[in-house]
Amino acid sequence: MPASLGPGPWAVIASAAVMTAIVGARYLITSGLFALITHRVRPGLYRGLRGQIGREIGWSMLSAAIYGIPAGIVAWGWQERGWTRIYADPQAFPLWWMPLSLFLYLFLHDTWFYWTHRWMHRPVPFRIAHAVHHASRPPTAWAAMSFHPVEAVTGAIVIPALVFFVPIHVGVLGLVLLIMTVMGITNHMGWEIFPRWLVHSRAGHWLITASHHNRHHEFYRCNYGLYFRFWDHLCGTDKGLSVP
Repeated sequence: MPASLGPGPWAVIASAAVMTAIVGARYLITSGLFALITHRVRPGLYRGLRGQIGREIGWSMLSAAIYGIPAGIVAWGWQERGWTRIYADPQAFPLWWMPLSLFLYLFLHDTWFYWTHRWMHRPVPFRIAHAVHHASRPPTAWAAMSFHPVEAVTGAIVIPALVFFVPIHVGVLGLVLLIMTVMGITNHMGWEIFPRWLVHSRAGHWLITASHHNRHHEFYRCNYGLYFRFWDHLCGTDKGLSVP
């Protein structure tokens, strides 16, 4: 049976496996780094949370596969079939499109996240899926990808879907993934890693950091955004900052 699949399906499977390994390794390295920073800067903050952290790592490694499979399919489609709007030649679009596309991807991802996150707080989806993430009390640097598979799917499809419609340079796409990773972790560390002058500045009024997201984990029905506070401000769900 496998021999009849031909090289195409096996190449897709291999691409998905490689991307799953990359996502998993990225999670372990980056979350591990920020956990180490927490240990050095806030010693004892995660004391007594070994069992919770173990569960966070387990759910996150499952999420790595759910994120890695569509990413691997998209990577194969880009390289072998030219399916996506990802481009490598900086001259293919005006240079001003690079920063604009970065903001557009972040804003569209944030929009999707805000509304699916609010939906996840309805009783049924919360009980089925989102409760896994909120079991992290308090959240730690290992909790950024600690999702039930249902929730992981809603997060995993966004960027792979956007690359079929919105042109983006491969380097800018890498920057989007870097920002997604760093903000996902730092928002869950349980303490504020960014300087006070930024968090309480005019820019900070529109950006989400741990001081903002920690309040979501405390009170649940507020502060739903991922990168920006735009939708929270617009919809009246922004309840300000805590002091993690």
